[in-house]
Amino acid sequence: MWAQRLMWIAWPAFLVAAVLEMVVFALVDPSDMHWFGAPLPFSREAVYTMAFFVFWGATMVSSALTTLLAMSPIEVNRGAPIEPHQTEDHPLGGGS
Repeated sequence: MWAQRLMWIAWPAFLVAAVLEMVVFALVDPSDMHWFGAPLPFSREAVYTMAFFVFWGATMVSSALTTLLAMSPIEVNRGAPIEPHQTEDHPLGGGS
């Protein structure tokens, strides 16, 4: 199940990172970029690679948050001890 969830997170994030890479570097030339007023000491390919992994990491965080928010409360709290007032019919103890 965890491998499937990881793919739910990583694959869409990979695709979005690829699109972001194309859009950003269609508009920005890495050789024109500066860091604290100095030109970047990396080759264009290195900037493309680092930017892709930054984009991928940011979009993976977004996908992971979406996956977490899509989980039911029982899945999120699986492993938490069941309190005495909780039953199988009402795992969150809601009502009567």
